[in-house]
Amino acid sequence: MHRLVYISTARAQPSGPQLDAILLGARRRNAAAGITGLLVVGGRRFLQAMEGPSAAVAETFERIRRNPVHFAIVQLAHGPITERAFAGWSMGYQLGGHAGNQISVPLSVAALIEPLTDPVLRAYFSGFAELHASPS
Repeated sequence: MHRLVYISTARAQPSGPQLDAILLGARRRNAAAGITGLLVVGGRRFLQAMEGPSAAVAETFERIRRNPVHFAIVQLAHGPITERAFAGWSMGYQLGGHAGNQISVPLSVAALIEPLTDPVLRAYFSGFAELHASPS
């Protein structure tokens, strides 16, 4: 079992329908590959953690790296894990800076990451949420 966390920037601000398509495709492919994870989007920035079989995680990350939508992809963490942090999600998701939210992005992300025991993983997501609480 392996976990990889990365941050990237989209070349253009993705629209709502584009984000929906990204999420739908990711959930379908991840479920088929045995990958679970969490994606938080803030403006043009993406923070994602994915976990699963090492080969499946590596293949998925390589596909993301080749996608011309993304640039400035930086791996924040990667390595073996003993158990999944996102076992129930083919891809959990939170959109940052969304007008009309009843709850703040940092609070939404805090609720999503509440079960996480890894303090570094929690810090990546809570810090990202704080930075991207409003549209860029």
